Amino acid sequence: MTLAPSPYGASPIFDEQSLPEALRKDHRTKAGTWGLLRVLDGEVRLIFLDPPSEHLVTPDNPGIIPPQASHYVVPLGHMTMQVEFYRERPSLRGSVSDG
Repeated sequence: MTLAPSPYGASPIFDEQSLPEALRKDHRTKAGTWGLLRVLDGEVRLIFLDPPSEHLVTPDNPGIIPPQASHYVVPLGHMTMQVEFYRERPSLRGSVSDG
């Protein structure tokens, strides 16, 4: 049995007011870094630019962010969220946003 990868770091917890402008605009993770967007309350849109796609991220449906994938986040009303960082692809069983 293989153990799921563990995060090596995480962002602070943000809400719709404290979410930095940098995360609301096109940005990307560095080479070799996977992101896992976890919404703790509410929902956000995770939008990828190339190839274009959009995912609704909720507490039950986290979003995987591949290394160097251009993306941004749009809060949909009240929300709290955090991004975890991994050195290999995190595994999510049954997630629609399992990018």
